[in-house]
Amino acid sequence: MKAMLKESLYYSKILLFGEYGIIQDSMGLSIPYSDYNGQFLFDEKNSKSIKSNHQLSQFLLHLKDLEKNNALPCKLNLKAFENDLNNHLYFDSSIPQGFGIGSSGAIVAATYDKYCSENKIPANKTLENEKIIELKNIFSCLESYYHGTSSGLDPLICYLNLPILIKSKNELGTVGIPNSNQGKGAVFLLNTGEVGNTQPLVQHFLEKCKEEGFRNMLKNKFKKYNDASIEAFLKNEGQALLKNVKSLSKVLYENFQPMIPKLYRKLWKEGIDSNSYYLKLCGSGGGGYILGFTKDFTKAQNKLSSYQLDVIHRF
Repeated sequence: MKAMLKESLYYSKILLFGEYGIIQDSMGLSIPYSDYNGQFLFDEKNSKSIKSNHQLSQFLLHLKDLEKNNALPCKLNLKAFENDLNNHLYFDSSIPQGFGIGSSGAIVAATYDKYCSENKIPANKTLENEKIIELKNIFSCLESYYHGTSSGLDPLICYLNLPILIKSKNELGTVGIPNSNQGKGAVFLLNTGEVGNTQPLVQHFLEKCKEEGFRNMLKNKFKKYNDASIEAFLKNEGQALLKNVKSLSKVLYENFQPMIPKLYRKLWKEGIDSNSYYLKLCGSGGGGYILGFTKDFTKAQNKLSSYQLDVIHRF
């Protein structure tokens, strides 16, 4: 029998803009995505709960190591976590792993929420910048177990359940998203059906950042179109959004090939050439979801009729 702990659901997130760029101080915009979520439950009966319980036990070992080395970024009650795991605690999640929408972020947010035993920062809408940064740094350290390197942003969105605008590494805050009206234009998710592996792709990106040409491209092209796309999106300026996203899609196509699954490179290029839709990475890429932007969703749907598309925003 499943036993609930309390009504705490942790939603997935979508990084609309800023993938890879936020590592190099571009702007970023991330929003909660309520179609997928996860929560702590107790159950010993099924293979899913047994697997999750084992994975959480590995995470606990990592946290114990951090504690032993005085590197735990907040006070966590690891004894209570261990007792719960012995009583068949698991994370019941509908968030697909390796799809770039925050599966590990939800686990980290839930762990902090349940087991932080001192000076816990509450998840409320009026948090000041300083506290948001503090939370992000805590989550960055905790989530590094899953990715090697983590910005801490995914767990932050899952924990606060609010859209976050990242202006720079030290300046981020909650932000309002324009009302999704019934316009023809849409932002959508395209499901590749493949699992992406974040760590090697982030490693590849960091290696590329050692090259001057790549760094210049990030600064002069990627950052320019990425930041302009965010500004247009927040102002609900559809035309400016699509113009900048098209340029961003080209930059990604030309410079981030390893992050674009092979089967989708032709599709990516077709979108740019036909102006029917523009694709961009959702998270680290390599599989999972790809983000799409179009001025006419019905036309894009016809072009992409072989693929599963989910609208996440209308404009």
